[in-house]
Amino acid sequence: MKVVTFGEIMMRLSPPGFLRFSQARSFDVVYGGGEANVAVSLAGFGVPVDFVTRLPKNDIGRACLRFLREAGVGVDKIIWGGDRLGIYFLEMGAVARASQVIYDRDGSSFATIQPGMVDWRAAFADAGWFHWTGITPAISQGAAEACLEAVKAAKEMGLTVSCDLNYRAKLWRWGKKAGEVMTELVRYCDIAVGNEEDAAQVFGIHAPDTDVTSGRVEADKYRFVCQALAERFPNLKTIAITLRGSISASHNTWSGILWDEGTVYTAPTYDITHIVDRVGGGDAFVGGLIYGLLTYGADRQKALHFAVAASCLKHTIFGDFNLVSVDEVQKLMAGDVSGRVSR
Repeated sequence: MKVVTFGEIMMRLSPPGFLRFSQARSFDVVYGGGEANVAVSLAGFGVPVDFVTRLPKNDIGRACLRFLREAGVGVDKIIWGGDRLGIYFLEMGAVARASQVIYDRDGSSFATIQPGMVDWRAAFADAGWFHWTGITPAISQGAAEACLEAVKAAKEMGLTVSCDLNYRAKLWRWGKKAGEVMTELVRYCDIAVGNEEDAAQVFGIHAPDTDVTSGRVEADKYRFVCQALAERFPNLKTIAITLRGSISASHNTWSGILWDEGTVYTAPTYDITHIVDRVGGGDAFVGGLIYGLLTYGADRQKALHFAVAASCLKHTIFGDFNLVSVDEVQKLMAGDVSGRVSR
């Protein structure tokens, strides 16, 4: 089954290693963005996938396109226009110092997208699944309207529609609140994914007696969140929540739960003691979950375990993209955390 994802991809600029912005004299350059990251994960797992976005028709836009193509992502549905690619600056945190993100995406090619620019029926013609995230409608009114256009078309054409709630406080500045816009969009979704805070920030649904800064996140507390989301959006058949315990910027625990039509599944918890790059960890979970649901069918437990293991591995890889294979994920699922050299 072909999957289509839709959103903004940006140039990511980060000081080498763990330097602060004030120390930087050069920046490492990669490209990334929530929906593009999911597309790359799926391509690496052998799932046919197209990424839909809007790029500037200049050398930077073409470099970004090449980056996606090299990762195996279909780029034929990408449209051209606008003047610039969005940028985000990332300062890597370490131990007790948190990472920092600064966005420079106002007026980007994607931020100025308008409904009617993408031919959604053509984009979905050979697809069976559509994925978007809450980052897209946060960027601009035009992006929100284009996203609504997309979910309506996908639903009319019988695609499975999934979303990652992905709340970004720094982005919701164009006039409407996240809950207002997302409520209409999520009504068209079959599957929703969020982290331990998204449902609270977007819909005001809080897990009881939880503290995400304690370093310990209990899966049982998030059953309530899944059930509350399902009651608010009866169309949702599957809901997943990633569970990150932040011991420090360098040391996290990582797990997740899956609610599937009333049945709740929990995943093993991984102790990630030396994080290389946590950006894109949630997107890696989504890519792993979509692969797992497509591959393992009714075995929801295995699908969840695959998603958590895949995203655990992402924390060991620099950049936004999760460049791992199915075999590597399955090896971790089987309990091999040795990291021994494969010869």
